[in-house]
Amino acid sequence: MKKLDDRELLLIEGGKISAALINSLLRGASLILDLGRSLGTAIRRITSKKTCSL
Repeated sequence: MKKLDDRELLLIEGGKISAALINSLLRGASLILDLGRSLGTAIRRITSKKTCSL
């Protein structure tokens, strides 16, 4: 393995957006949307007094 000197280390670029990062962001957005739908449905059922009883 080649050892890099200080000048070569400064030229290293990184931090590109990866597919895993995009995937996790999309899953997070999907989770927030699902939570919003569930909360909206719960509020609508409570205000309209239409709940199913067992």
